[in-house]
Amino acid sequence: MDKRLIAQRFAKARETYPEAARVQYQVAERMIAMLRLYAYTDGGSYPHSILEIGCGTGIYSRLLYRAFRPDRLMLNDLCSDMEQSLDDLTALPGVSFLPQDAENMPFPRDMGLITSCSTLQWFTAPEIFFARCHEALPPGGILAFTTFGPQNLNEIRSLTGNGLHYPAAHELLDMLHRQQFSTLWHEEEVVSLAFPTPLHVLKHLKQTGVTGTEKRMWTRSHLQRFCDDYVRFAARPDGGVTLTYHPLYFIVKKTTK
Repeated sequence: MDKRLIAQRFAKARETYPEAARVQYQVAERMIAMLRLYAYTDGGSYPHSILEIGCGTGIYSRLLYRAFRPDRLMLNDLCSDMEQSLDDLTALPGVSFLPQDAENMPFPRDMGLITSCSTLQWFTAPEIFFARCHEALPPGGILAFTTFGPQNLNEIRSLTGNGLHYPAAHELLDMLHRQQFSTLWHEEEVVSLAFPTPLHVLKHLKQTGVTGTEKRMWTRSHLQRFCDDYVRFAARPDGGVTLTYHPLYFIVKKTTK
C-alpha cells in the first residue's frame, strides 16, 4: 500500500471532505454515543488522556473533545496538511497534532483511550497495531475504533477489480482477542447512499479522498463504459444509483492474563 499516495489524495480532499463525508460523520456520532454507553457510563470516569489515530479534518476529534473534555488530546494523521484543518482544536489547552504513520510511530504512554474513526482500513497490519495499542494502554484502558467491512464500496470493487482488502468483523475480533482485549461492544451496519449518476459517485469518492490507493487514468471511452456498467449493476428505481458503505464498530478493553 502506497502511504504517500494515500496522504496526497487526502490532502487534496481536505477542503471537500467535511461536507462530502456523510457516512463518516454518522459513524463518528454513533461511536461517541456508544463510548458513553458501553465504556464511560459514569461521567466522572471519562478518560483524561486520549490518542486519536487518523484524525483527518477533525470530524471525530471535535466530537471527542466536546464529549469528554480530556486534559490531553493527541491527534495523529498520516497527512501533515491536516493540521491546517485543526487550528480551532490545536489552539485549545492540551491538544496537539502528530503527523506520522500510526503503524510506525512510537505511542505515548498512559492514554486512557486510544481511538480511531474510519481509518484502520488503510493499515497494512492491523493485528500488529492492536498489539502496540495493548502495550501502550494502562490496565483497563479502552481501544475504540471504526473501520469498514467486506461489502464496503462493493459497486466500485465489483466493476473495477480495485479496492482495499476489508477484513470481516469476526476476523478483527479474533485479532483483538489474541492481543488480550475483551469486547465491550461491537456492531456492523450496511449503509446505501443514493446518487443521481455514476459521475456523482466518482465525484463523491474524490471529495472524500477514498480513491487513495488508485492511480487510474480515465479515458472518455473507459469512463463511459464504467458509467454504463455502474447503472446496470447498481440502478435505483428512481433512476439514480447506489454506493454501499459497510461500517464496523468496536469498543474493547485491555485485559491481561
